[in-house]
Amino acid sequence: MIGALVAGFLITHGLLHPGVWSAPLPAGTRPPFDAGQSWAFTAARVAAPPTRAAARALAWYTATLYLVAGAGAAAGSDWWPAAAIVAASSGLALKAIWFHPWLAVGILLDVGVIVAVACHWPGSLY
Repeated sequence: MIGALVAGFLITHGLLHPGVWSAPLPAGTRPPFDAGQSWAFTAARVAAPPTRAAARALAWYTATLYLVAGAGAAAGSDWWPAAAIVAASSGLALKAIWFHPWLAVGILLDVGVIVAVACHWPGSLY
């Protein structure tokens, strides 16, 4: 039961990444933050379209890693914690490079994944 809950959390959290970074907006609306604006890419003088594409690519990469980790947790494999650490690290990189206060909950969730895996929690999965 715990394995299914952990797998569900990892998969759900992973699928939120492309949803946040790739969702089309209705005409005339303004997003809470723009994936074309990144402090790191702005400092490197990269235009908004490639910056937006990089954000989407990293969001899909993170989602894929979370899906793999969730599938591994559901299957009871030994390697899912490593996949979860890489997924959470990728998510943290995404949120750090394109930082916006609205992403704070995602940062906390990614840090929580790293802490849970490092502490071998929940113990029944190890």
